[in-house]
Amino acid sequence: MKVAVLGGGHGSYAAAAELSEAGHEVWFWRRDVDAFAPVLAGRSIHVRDFKGERDVAIAHPTTSLAEAMEAAEAVIIPLPADTHDSLARACAPLWRDGQVAFLPPGTLGSLLFARAARQAGNGADVSFAETGTLPYLVRKHGPASIVVSVYATRLPTGVFPARNKDRTLALLSILYPAIEPLEDALSGGLMNAGPVIHPPLIMMNAGPLEHFPAWDIHNEGTQPSIRAVTTALDQERIAVREALGYGAPHFPLADHYSLDGDEWMYGHAAHEKLTDSGDWREKIDLHTHRYMREDTALGLSMIVSIGRWAGCPTPIASGLLAIASAITGEDLYAGGRTLENLGIAGLDRGQMADFLANGY
Repeated sequence: MKVAVLGGGHGSYAAAAELSEAGHEVWFWRRDVDAFAPVLAGRSIHVRDFKGERDVAIAHPTTSLAEAMEAAEAVIIPLPADTHDSLARACAPLWRDGQVAFLPPGTLGSLLFARAARQAGNGADVSFAETGTLPYLVRKHGPASIVVSVYATRLPTGVFPARNKDRTLALLSILYPAIEPLEDALSGGLMNAGPVIHPPLIMMNAGPLEHFPAWDIHNEGTQPSIRAVTTALDQERIAVREALGYGAPHFPLADHYSLDGDEWMYGHAAHEKLTDSGDWREKIDLHTHRYMREDTALGLSMIVSIGRWAGCPTPIASGLLAIASAITGEDLYAGGRTLENLGIAGLDRGQMADFLANGY
């Protein structure tokens, strides 16, 4: 399949490498020419994972977004949600009928990208899918080198508009066989694990994060009291899903930390593989890091907003968002990924169902 992979993050490099190695023809786009120079010159990415080490050839590394988009049947966008606004505007005039976009994860980015296309006057019938996590636990170890600790084994995925769900998921399953169908894009947004895992970890580890030059929140910072808050926050997410009529499985985060029981998105023992890698020992700036800018400012505001619309209280999510707003000195809800900011908070339940099914 002809695939475009957009972005310069850890997940984008992993997607470009994995899909290339699987035999797909990949156009890999990044806007930062200097940072991308080693891939442009070598036309490969060095990969280390459970299979060993090797160089994976990339057919078409490019700095032309139009070239990548024009070629693609599927467009993979494994980028943090705080990059979506500018990229959605850049992609808006380039979408073509029948294309499929995949945002792993999305934080309702599917709705944002579709709205940008509509506002640009692009009426192409494009399907935007989003899932609950990156397909990889991955870190870059150089300008053209990655280490993948874990590959996702389950990717619950919703599609906007949902009328295109069957065709979209059939195509994406060729690229990612781990995909599992969800009802719609709102269900997909509420599968996002980042807003549940990361806000308690960074807020409740604020002292060591600001004191030490590096801190592993997933290893040194995942204590029982913090896990208790994470569990309560996840219960709020699941309660919101149930209030909207979405059925199980809800992929409770407790399964991520369990060595048995139901398999979570990264399979069993994924947390242990993550902490054993040592790749998540880092300096986290509480004002700029993506755990604050993506998972808290956008992800928590999404959960709070949907909860308000559904009449389902989210006191833990609201409290963490208030603490984060105090830390950053900003009203994070006001600028968040909310139904209000997406322009759909005024819909009633019937109108929302029609919108999710049929699109703008």
